[in-house]
Amino acid sequence: MTTEVRVPTLGESVTEATVATWFKKPGDAVAVDEMLCELETDKVTVEVPSPTAGVMGEIVAAEGETVGVDALLATIADAADAGPEEVQLRHAPAKEAPSAPEGDSIDVMVPTLGESVTEATVSTWFKQVGDSVAQDEMLCELETDKVSVEVPAPASGILMEITAPEGTTVDASAKLAVISGKTSGSSAAPAAPAAAVTPSVATGGAKDVANAPSAEKAMAEAGLTADKVTGTGRDGRIMKEDVARAVATAAAAPKAGTPAPSAAPRAPVAAEDAVREERVRMTRLRQTIAKRLKDAQNTAAILTTYNEVDMTEVMALRNQYKDQFEKKHDVRLGFMSFFTKACCHALKEVPEVNAEIDGNDIVYKNYVHMGVAAGTPQGLVVPVIRDADSMSFAAIEKAIAEKGKRAREGKLSMAEMQGGTFTISNGGVYGSLMSSPILNPPQSGILGMHKIQDRPMVINGEIKIRPMMYLALSYDHRIVDGKGAVTFLVRVKEALEDPRRLLMDL
Repeated sequence: MTTEVRVPTLGESVTEATVATWFKKPGDAVAVDEMLCELETDKVTVEVPSPTAGVMGEIVAAEGETVGVDALLATIADAADAGPEEVQLRHAPAKEAPSAPEGDSIDVMVPTLGESVTEATVSTWFKQVGDSVAQDEMLCELETDKVSVEVPAPASGILMEITAPEGTTVDASAKLAVISGKTSGSSAAPAAPAAAVTPSVATGGAKDVANAPSAEKAMAEAGLTADKVTGTGRDGRIMKEDVARAVATAAAAPKAGTPAPSAAPRAPVAAEDAVREERVRMTRLRQTIAKRLKDAQNTAAILTTYNEVDMTEVMALRNQYKDQFEKKHDVRLGFMSFFTKACCHALKEVPEVNAEIDGNDIVYKNYVHMGVAAGTPQGLVVPVIRDADSMSFAAIEKAIAEKGKRAREGKLSMAEMQGGTFTISNGGVYGSLMSSPILNPPQSGILGMHKIQDRPMVINGEIKIRPMMYLALSYDHRIVDGKGAVTFLVRVKEALEDPRRLLMDL
C-alpha cells in the first residue's frame, strides 16, 4: 500500500511554495507526524509531516522545485511492502548509533511559546542525564522575552539525552531532550551528557544542511556570506527572513569609528573592588524591558502632569462594604477596581489618551484593554484586562488578583500581555510618594498611583487631616495635548472623590 504526500494548505492567497529541504531519503523509515520536508513560501516556512508510518518511497519534488497547493511531493510505502533493500537501508543507521526500539524513546520539544515568540533560552535543567522522570514532572525552564515557560515530561522514563543545555537559545520547534521508556534496570546506557553539546546554529559554516534557495539568492544580492548570517531554520539552516534580518542589522549598525553609547568601555576597577563584585548576565526579560523603555523614550514625546486625590470617600465606601463584597464575590475589594473604573470613565471623555499613533494615522480604540503593571522577582510585567470598561467591580478585582498571582509565578502567556490600550502602575505598594511613570508603547498614556498619606488640607476654610494620594499621568505629547491630559486627571480625581459619579456616569 502506498500513501501520497502532498503540499498542505499554505495560507490565504498563497498558491505556491519552494521545496527547501528534504529530511528523509528514499528507503528511510518514517513515523507518523515525523517531519519529511520543509517548504518555503513568500512569508513563512511550512513543515510537511508524514501522514502515516512506513518507508520513504519516491521523492517527486526535489529540493529547489516550485510546487503548487496539493501537488504530489513524495510517496510512502507500508513497511510490510518494503523490499529487502529498503529494509536494509532502514536499519543501517543502527550500526553507528544504537537507539531504543520505535516507541521506546520520546523527544521533548519546545512547547508553544506564544504569538510572535520565535525563540527562548534554556535557563535551568531540573533533571540530569540518567535520572528517572515521571509524566508531567518538570524537566527544565525556558525563558522568553516576557515569561518563563516550564517544560513537563511528556511521558515517564529515563532522561537519556539533553540536546539543549543551559544557556542555549532554541527556536519554537527545537528538540530539548530525549526520554527513554526503558526502566532504570535496563542495560541500555544513557547518552553522553550534553554539556559539550552545542546547537548547530552556532557552528558557523560547519553545518551540512543546505540553506533555503531563496536565502542563497538573497545573500548573493546583498553581498553577504553564510558566516555573516545566523540561521534560525531546522539544524541552523539560513532562511530568507534571516538574510533580511542580517541586512537590517548591518544597516542599523554604527559606522566605523563611531562607537555606540552602550559599547563604551567600563571604567577601570581597583583589584580589591573587583574581587568583591559579581557579574551576572541580564535575563532576556530584563533585556527586553530595557530595550522597550529606551525605545519609548526615543520614540514618544513623553510628558507628565500631576494632581492629587482625596481618598476619604473611596476608603469609607470600601470599609463599609468590603466584608459583604468579599462574602458575595469571594474576592477582596481593593482600590484598583475604583481606579480602573475611574480611568475607563475618563478615557471616554478624552479618547486620545486611549489611542495610538500608527504611521501618520491616529487609531482611536472604542474599548479599554487595561494594562495593570505588576512587579515580579524577574522584573516588571503588564498583564492586560480586556474590555475592562464593561466589567463590574468584582470582575475587575478577580481578574487583577488572578493575573497578579500568575505573573509572580511566571505563568503568564504572551497573549495575556499584549494588546493593552492604557496602563495603571501602582508604585504606592512599595511606598513611592511621587514618580513619573514611563509609557508602555505603543500606548499613549499611563497613570501612576502612589502612597496614601495623611496630610493637612484646607476643607471649607478649615484645616483637616485627609488621606491624600498624588497621581501622575505620563502621556505622548504627539497625540495628547496638555488640555486633554489635565482633563483626564481631573475626571479621575472627581470620580474617586465622589464615587457616586461613576454610577451616574458623570
